[in-house]
Amino acid sequence: MSQDADEDRIVKVSWLPPGLRPPGGMSVRQERVFLLVGVAMLFAGYDMNVFGLAAPQIQASLGIPEDKLSLTLSFIRIATLGALVLAWSADLVGRRRLLLITIFGQALGTLATAFAQDYSQFVWCQIVTRMFGYAEEMLCYVVIAEEVAAAARGWSTGTLAAMNYLGGGVASLAFAAVTLLPYGWRSLYIIGSLPLFLIAYMRQRLPETQRFELREQHLTKLSSRIAAVVEQTRLLAHEYPGRLTGILIAAAAFGFAVWPAEFLWPKYLQSEFGFKPYQTTLLIIPGGLLAVAFNILAGRLSDRIGRRITAVAGCTISMLGFGAFYSGLHLPYLPLTWIPAFMGFLIADALIAGLSAELVPTAYRATVSGLRYLTAILAGAVSLALEGLLYNVFHTHGLAVLVLMGAMPIAMIALLTLPEPAGLSLEQISEEPGYA
Repeated sequence: MSQDADEDRIVKVSWLPPGLRPPGGMSVRQERVFLLVGVAMLFAGYDMNVFGLAAPQIQASLGIPEDKLSLTLSFIRIATLGALVLAWSADLVGRRRLLLITIFGQALGTLATAFAQDYSQFVWCQIVTRMFGYAEEMLCYVVIAEEVAAAARGWSTGTLAAMNYLGGGVASLAFAAVTLLPYGWRSLYIIGSLPLFLIAYMRQRLPETQRFELREQHLTKLSSRIAAVVEQTRLLAHEYPGRLTGILIAAAAFGFAVWPAEFLWPKYLQSEFGFKPYQTTLLIIPGGLLAVAFNILAGRLSDRIGRRITAVAGCTISMLGFGAFYSGLHLPYLPLTWIPAFMGFLIADALIAGLSAELVPTAYRATVSGLRYLTAILAGAVSLALEGLLYNVFHTHGLAVLVLMGAMPIAMIALLTLPEPAGLSLEQISEEPGYA
């Protein structure tokens, strides 16, 4: 059997239970690409969740005031600007080359965070870490959109997001022992950096996406690539103004509404509901696994009923769940409302990311994914900064979060204005520009 024939051989994706596998299976090449980006997303998810989980311990260690906690994450999110430049360059030099850089950069930044001696060092280490981490996430969705068959793109988007947030579950397992680890929260970052270095080595086997290779044949010189990207980015706003506007409004409104709720819930569990670190983990592990499983199923469902309606359903579930969680009531089992809230967040966040990669041609797919991510992160940063101000007014994180959650319906309306890509090839969704 030739190497090409072996690459095209269909496998059953046996590392997932039957009900969670992609419809029709995957080729050997697709499975390898998916695992090389997906496993990295898992450990990137670990790193991105440590700050939220260990916020009380990091606050105490570095002397962060209560009303500056959300603002700290806003500062860290400045990293999105650098991440956008990295993502944009993937349309010039290729997805594979950038993914080799981003995973190694994230590993170094995560390790450096463990040795931060004061507040400013911690913030700068996290800015570097997240610059590479945010770019990594943007490009992973692009690679999956370009490599996976049309019938399984919704599944792949949901599963990729599930692996990312499964990393948060791994982080919560480590967090359960934060009071026992020799260096407290610093050990969590050291633990998180080691798998990233291993994946950086393994990722040398990652191939370039076939769609980028096809485009690269037309643009052999870097100067011609830059000219083409600049021209195609200009044409994007002219040819797809509705799609671009809808994607960015949905991303901004969703990020503004949900990120304070998503960042503060571990602290809220500990400060308002009196959960200890190990009790937080006991909620996160089963609840998170349930949410992740439903997210994969929602991805498959979106391949049948459409991305837009599934994403809107995710927004609704998230809004209602977090509304109950942050209500200020102390009813029995109320902390369990985090589970549907997290599930809805996962579904909507993954599908919005997937739509930004599906709805535009290869020439500027990474650029648009970067713009979507930049918009969502910066909107979330503004919201986090406002949360600190609202905390000073209401003297509780719960009511501050609920006020900001009011932006969610805007995201839902914007999603419904977008064209439906489910079941269509990327070439059917948007015609690839020709080359002279």
